[in-house]
Amino acid sequence: MSNPSPVRKLGMLQVILLAIPCIAVLVVPFYNTLEPSFLGIPFFYWWQLVWVPLSGIFIAIVYKMVVPPGSGD
Repeated sequence: MSNPSPVRKLGMLQVILLAIPCIAVLVVPFYNTLEPSFLGIPFFYWWQLVWVPLSGIFIAIVYKMVVPPGSGD
């Protein structure tokens, strides 16, 4: 059985990339408005909904940076 390649620790860049989505949805006074609305949906709601797929993108970027290719994970 081969020894799996070690996963690298998170660096400052990875921590920042993971913190961006958290901060974007936790700073409520920034997006606590009704306008601009998108397809009749107030800004408050669509701002949060936009960050659902964006968070996945940020997590995927950090994953690719930390987990070595070919590790099977």
